[in-house]
Amino acid sequence: MVLTVKPDEKNTWVEYCTQTNRLDDLIILEKDGEYHFDFLDYEYNRSGDGSGITDNIVNVLKTVIHAGKSEQGQMANEGFWEDALDMLLFNVVDLCVLAHGKLKIDDLYIAVQNLPKSKSDVVLPTSDADDPFAQLLYQAKLNVARQAEQRKQIFKKNNPDKSFDVKSDKGLASFKKVMHYFMSDFPGLSDKTRSVVEHSFFGLLFRLIREPIKSLICSSTPNFSPDDCFNGKIILINLPIKQFDKVGRDAQILFKYVWQRAMERRTTNNNKMPVFLWADEAQNFLHEHDIDYQATARSSKVCTVYLTQNLPNYFAHLGGRSGEFQVKSFLGTMGTKIFHANADMETNKYASDLIGQQEIWKENKGSQFVGGFTMSEGTSQDRDFVIHPEDFTAMRTGGPINKYLVDARIHRQGMPWFSTTRNDRKISFKQFINNNK
Repeated sequence: MVLTVKPDEKNTWVEYCTQTNRLDDLIILEKDGEYHFDFLDYEYNRSGDGSGITDNIVNVLKTVIHAGKSEQGQMANEGFWEDALDMLLFNVVDLCVLAHGKLKIDDLYIAVQNLPKSKSDVVLPTSDADDPFAQLLYQAKLNVARQAEQRKQIFKKNNPDKSFDVKSDKGLASFKKVMHYFMSDFPGLSDKTRSVVEHSFFGLLFRLIREPIKSLICSSTPNFSPDDCFNGKIILINLPIKQFDKVGRDAQILFKYVWQRAMERRTTNNNKMPVFLWADEAQNFLHEHDIDYQATARSSKVCTVYLTQNLPNYFAHLGGRSGEFQVKSFLGTMGTKIFHANADMETNKYASDLIGQQEIWKENKGSQFVGGFTMSEGTSQDRDFVIHPEDFTAMRTGGPINKYLVDARIHRQGMPWFSTTRNDRKISFKQFINNNK
């Protein structure tokens, strides 16, 4: 999968695929394109354990919501807002599933748009209710009752001597919890709490139901899924942030998280196809689960390639200095790091510390005059950095002035280079211009 920030990235990957005879494997998700996806339908109906579970669907929605907030840092009483948002997400998802037996973005939007604002706004779910939310509750009530009756008849057929305990029916129990939340708990929240929670959830849904995003990742006619990567397909999300701004970022983070979950669910014994995740300007696509995902991605045969200009870019997108440990934990899961010329001293110091020190021999010369002039020479063993932070600023960056040569320091964990005992290596390579220079 390839994520995009700049408008020209699509053409770059089309050229890559053309040169390697892989153009037929390229799936481009873009405005007015031929491919469409429905993340809710995919998460709810996918095969394997965990499908159809509300928790998993809620996690996808929360990941995008949190990614949008991460740049702003933590709010006061963050835990309280989290709990309130969780309760709304779980109950709205459960209500839509109970009412329709499926999950569609429009149903979630209508539900949130018409939530009762106070207990005086609560309308009972009846057949003649005009309120859209009350109609949704009534539809859920009918479906749950019908399904409970069906389960009752099956139970009586298989257990003629036993009575059916209505209170034990899971569907009815779920409906009662949903009813209590929307009739009592949610309308009982303070205006401030309710508005903050609604804004978080409604703000995401509002962007997802607008074109072109709705047709791309909330489509009623999906024709591909992350699972296509198991067969060698390359999915490129052509919603570059430089053109689509926040909605492009949110849509790509959402698809990225769904894709990551799919890659880690597969059994590599049965499906050994290695896959990759590519993101230039990768700081734009980080989310709260990246650390946990990246820690186990290798065992799922996933290669992650993230490019960024400097370390502060990651800080800026993960809560500033308060997210420093998150950033360092995330970077610790990346097994191979390549450092090029850089003017940011914090990034250069990180690289210098990571590459580490080596033993060196120093020559010592001295002279003294005590009753006569004497000189002494010798050597001593010491340690010094392999590369100092300021040395990164002098690396070659290609172009005619450098004869098209680019310098880099590559560091990989657990694998010394060739016959050496070091994990780092200085490399230089030539740029290719028009494929012939």
